[in-house]
Formats: sequence, C-alpha cells, structure tokens
Amino acid sequence: MTSDAAWWTPPPPDAGRLVRLVPLTAEHAPGWLEAARATGPEAWRWLSRPFPRTLEEARADVADALAAREASTRIPLAQTDTATGAFLGTTSFYAPDPSVRSVAVGFTWLRGDLHGRGHNADSKLQMLRHAFERMGAEVVVWHTDALNARSRAAIEKLGARHDGVLRHHKRRPDGTVRDTACFSLLAHEWPAARDRLEARVREAVG
Repeated sequence: MTSDAAWWTPPPPDAGRLVRLVPLTAEHAPGWLEAARATGPEAWRWLSRPFPRTLEEARADVADALAAREASTRIPLAQTDTATGAFLGTTSFYAPDPSVRSVAVGFTWLRGDLHGRGHNADSKLQMLRHAFERMGAEVVVWHTDALNARSRAAIEKLGARHDGVLRHHKRRPDGTVRDTACFSLLAHEWPAARDRLEARVREAVG
C-alpha cells in the first residue's frame, strides 16, 4: 500500500456521544443478526449482500468483511452504542488509493429505528475526522445505488458533493443492474462539514 504508517489504519476506539466505532470481529455476528432483524429486509435491497435470515448467514456476512480486511481492501467497523455497547450496524473504509490520498466510506447500515436520531452523523463525524485528520486523506468518496433516495440524501447531508452517475455499473443481489451515484468531500471542505456534523450531534443528544 504505502510506507506511511498513518495511512489505512482503523480509527482509535474513542467513543462518540452516541456511537463507538470498533473493529468488526466474528463475535459481532449475533448482534449483526439481531440488528438486521430489527431493521427488516427492505433496507437490504440496496446492499451488496442479501438480507441475513440466520446466524450462519450473519456469520458469512461478517466473514466476508473480515476477509476484505485481511486483503487490505477494507476496514470494516462495528457501530456500537456508546452507553450499552450494543451492536447498531456496520460501516467501512474501502477502496484506498494512496497515490491520490483517496478513501471511500460505505458498506454502511444502521438499525432502522435509529434513522434520523443523530447516530449516522456521529459515526460519520468520527470516520471523517479520522480520514482527514489522522490518515491524511485528500478526498473521501461515497458510492450508492442511484435509486436509493435515503442514502443519497444522507450522504449529501454530510456535506458531500454529487459528482455524477455511473450507468449500468453494478449488479444488485436480486440480479438487476444498478446505476451508481458518486459523491465526494475534499479536504478543504472538511472543516465546514465537521462544524455541521458536530452541530447535528449536539442537537441530537440535547
């Protein structure tokens, strides 16, 4: 990858106000299944793997993420509740390109009952702070299904810019082919985005 030790490292286990990000492990599989069941299969229509209906399927999802970590193509993280430690969802850094100091954020899902309650803002605040202030990223990018209106709105709310759409780009688990919407946030845009995210988290926790 690169000789720069600060590049491509997981964030430190600092807890946010709502979410603590920790490295994903095989022990998270039961929590993965429970959080998935609490969310329901509808959200999985946009994800790269089918909805996990059994513990074995949840373990396979986690194992796939851990295999990508071993290949140094992804840093999978568990989103856990700061107060209780309960598993809330997952998110990842992926597609690192040290030649241009670029990294992607994705493979993200969060319990459905937590949408709009500040948890995603808290999680992304920590990830973006790590990417820009510790890893030295010059750009963070996102890719999502062009039809996933919730995801697109959430990414834009982080302060990212919509860069365009890759047509006929990727096959969904159901066999259909999606267009992919692309977004980015540059290093010089990060301070303003950080201020907005910090304000959102403060508002969420009261």
